Amino acid sequence: MVAVIAVGDPDDPRLDDFRDLTLADRRPDRPGGRGLVIAEGVPVVQRLLGSPFPIRAVMGVAPKIEALLPLLSTVAIPAYVVTASTMDKVVGFHLNRGVLATADRAPVLELEALLQRSRRVVVLEGVNDHENLGALFRNASALGIDGVVLTERCADPLYRRSVKVSMGGVFAVPYTRLDDWYDVPQRLRRAGFHVLALTPDPQAISIGSLARQGSERVALLFGAEGPGLTERAMRASDIRVRIPMSRGTDSLNVATAAALAFYERARLAP
Repeated sequence: MVAVIAVGDPDDPRLDDFRDLTLADRRPDRPGGRGLVIAEGVPVVQRLLGSPFPIRAVMGVAPKIEALLPLLSTVAIPAYVVTASTMDKVVGFHLNRGVLATADRAPVLELEALLQRSRRVVVLEGVNDHENLGALFRNASALGIDGVVLTERCADPLYRRSVKVSMGGVFAVPYTRLDDWYDVPQRLRRAGFHVLALTPDPQAISIGSLARQGSERVALLFGAEGPGLTERAMRASDIRVRIPMSRGTDSLNVATAAALAFYERARLAP
């Protein structure tokens, strides 16, 4: 059962999980970083509470804590009620959304375990912008993607900015991270996946016409904003596909392109 506790002193050590978030939400190997998962706002905290991540604590103004009580009543964690002024002093800046939750990181799935439970997955090569990554997870959660494979040089999906932009999508879509991903296409094929590389190349096949052909298990490959997929990744795919665009436009933001590709697959799902 949740313990709802009023705290008036911003220096209270019970609030240390939430302190100086411009430093504390960094990776454990960065100065000041503790490697905690931090959710901000009622919808994102709700998703965290419903996820496998081990929740540590919640801090918020009274109306936000009250809105979360139905979910908080199912977990044995402290929920600290503070004023807006106290919250600002603890986190180090003004927080509009009025509530935060912290959690420890959950174990990351092995690739084969992720593929076994999936029909549509995304493989990201070097997507190193936290906002793009968060938007990708939000789109993946909304449009029927079963899992995400993060390869080397990808940003951390559990960084606070990624979590915020994803609206908690990072808690809803399973993912795995690989240091060396160049055998991934072969592992995908062994698991029965058709591997599609997204590219603006006008010679590539339109993803709409390809989607109509159908394929039960599909892996969509996306590269970083700007450079896109490496040629090695392109060669490793089964087929190159594009999103048709008006003349004069050479590319889309990677999260936007991903949303369109996800939609094409989702609308044909049985």
